[in-house]
Amino acid sequence: MRLLNTIWNRFTNIFTKNEIGQELEDMSQWLDSRPEILEWVAEDLGSKECKATGRQGMSVETVLRAAILKQSWQVSYEKLSFHMVDSVSCRAFVRLDNELTPKKSSLQISISAIRDKTWERINRCMLEDAAAEKIENGRKARVDSTYTESNIHEPSDSSLLYDSVRVMGRLLENCQSTWGKTQVPYS
Repeated sequence: MRLLNTIWNRFTNIFTKNEIGQELEDMSQWLDSRPEILEWVAEDLGSKECKATGRQGMSVETVLRAAILKQSWQVSYEKLSFHMVDSVSCRAFVRLDNELTPKKSSLQISISAIRDKTWERINRCMLEDAAAEKIENGRKARVDSTYTESNIHEPSDSSLLYDSVRVMGRLLENCQSTWGKTQVPYS
């Protein structure tokens, strides 16, 4: 059986006093204000077979918070595992017990068990709260796309100028070779 909440000492809820630490603390407070989210995630995690014997694993709350951390930082499971063990602020956010050191494989199994419908419900809750506080009305969708590495260089002003002059020179040479010795004005 997986615990719903982590037994967490509020005095160890230490977030660093910088922008990232403050963001993690704000996200933590919002999650604390919406306990129904844990019930939704528990339904998803309950569908996986959990042994009643053996070591106590991550709580539902820890799995949810780790998933949020992974998505917001766009890190791999390996880096997520490292941050959860190494960073005081990350440990405080995910409410990781000092005895637990989750491996990337257990994080992947647990986090991937959260269904897309559950994420949709969480996003709707977040949007409702943002609309109530007049932060976001949800009328526009913002999309973040992925990229693929290629051998095309990153465009900068000087490289774009160089490319345009190079192409214009090539086109003018083609015009002269096609139309003869006629001078094409270049200005």
